Amino acid sequence: MHRRVGIEAHLGIGGGTVSREAAKNLEKAEDLCRRRQPQQALPYLKEAMKDPNNLDAAIQMAFIMSTRDMGIELLEEAKAQGRAHLKRCLSPTCFDDGDQYAERFWSLLETRPYMRVLQAIVRLAFENNDFNKSADTIIEMLRHCPGDNMGQRDWLGSVLLQAGRTENALSFSQAWLDPRHDDGSWPPRGGCAFDPPSRAPLSRDFIENKKQHGPGAHLYTAALASFKLWGDCEVARQYLRIAASANPHVLLKVLGKVDRPKQLNFDPRSFNGQEAAHDYLWLTQDLWMAPDVWAWADSDAEVKSYVLKRCTRAGCDTREVRVAEFKRCGGCKEVVYCGQACQKEDWKAHKPRCKEHQEHKRFMKAIMNSRTTPLSESGGGPIVASADFSAAGISTTFHH
Repeated sequence: MHRRVGIEAHLGIGGGTVSREAAKNLEKAEDLCRRRQPQQALPYLKEAMKDPNNLDAAIQMAFIMSTRDMGIELLEEAKAQGRAHLKRCLSPTCFDDGDQYAERFWSLLETRPYMRVLQAIVRLAFENNDFNKSADTIIEMLRHCPGDNMGQRDWLGSVLLQAGRTENALSFSQAWLDPRHDDGSWPPRGGCAFDPPSRAPLSRDFIENKKQHGPGAHLYTAALASFKLWGDCEVARQYLRIAASANPHVLLKVLGKVDRPKQLNFDPRSFNGQEAAHDYLWLTQDLWMAPDVWAWADSDAEVKSYVLKRCTRAGCDTREVRVAEFKRCGGCKEVVYCGQACQKEDWKAHKPRCKEHQEHKRFMKAIMNSRTTPLSESGGGPIVASADFSAAGISTTFHH
């Protein structure tokens, strides 16, 4: 939950560790950045940062600085301030394994600003091609919060692959894919114990379960890491086929040779949906487009069965010959047609579902950005929520 509408909205940032004046200046700055007016936000940020505990002001400032290097430098200073503050207010040993606060970060309000600083470092370091720094920061986050309240486990496998730490990437994904954690529990150290990865073929039960419920980011990471480590082996093929079944949107873009996304997608997302695929490709598409990897994925007939689409119009059932051949509905982007004739003929049947899907996305986007929703505007009461900094209110444009 975003701090402006969650429990921090009632108790104050970090449980009240930031002054009200500093919090108000930060809010004004964030609103200006959201409206793409970063220069107008600077005076408010400078005022907000006069409170040394206002780490979120440093985060916002870092994302509008002239270069990523300068932004990371500012975040490192904020990180040091956050560590010193937590050692004072919690325990001098609160960052040590075995401390009473170990593995409890994020559940403690005082730790949340510090964790948001780490999350910002992850993003800027990745954009700066410092993949080891990005990966090591996520590992630190998962040590403090192995339950991963901030969703960094969807990134770490990809970042480790980019850093060339292939065995660690596979070990991490296998840890989170372990059926023992299907109940919502988490692996030791948030998956960062990095035990030697397994090359053993996957069981039928595992395959069928993960095709339905497996997280696409981990399945694709496991497939790519296995291929990089051991070539075209059985377990690599198994992971690839499960991944294609769980979230075909990734390979649809890869095999269709669609350009890599230029930025993250901040729209509401469903499990293994197009938005999740978009962000995974932002992190890793260049690795999948390597000639040997692309040819390997393109050569699998079962993978193609998940990726090649059929025309949506009832009674047509024409299937694509090549990946991404058919055009998607421009409204919902959920269905495909073999041509304009089928799309036009199907519109009457598809229209209600298309409009409903678009309205749902507008509703969820309003919630993520702390705006009023159609329900609140119609008298149903205010409905407000927002995602964390990475999906709301941060300007990622660097100004020179």
